[in-house]
Amino acid sequence: MPDALLQGTVKSFDQASKAAVVLTDTRIEYEVPPEAFRRSGLRMLQLGQRVKFRVEGEGGDARVTYVNILTLPDPE
Repeated sequence: MPDALLQGTVKSFDQASKAAVVLTDTRIEYEVPPEAFRRSGLRMLQLGQRVKFRVEGEGGDARVTYVNILTLPDPE
């Protein structure tokens, strides 16, 4: 999966650091770094909220580049 747009549910969100963890429907967890969250323009995420997010790379090199709620346009 070199570059993929995925959907998942917010498992955790730290308001102070803006870091999050998203769980896909297939039970794979992705860490969302603060810079990926900031690209969305959102102020916060809520536990259980459905989101879409872009992952670049695969395996141990996979990284989330942005996260957004489903109904908003992608930042790119």
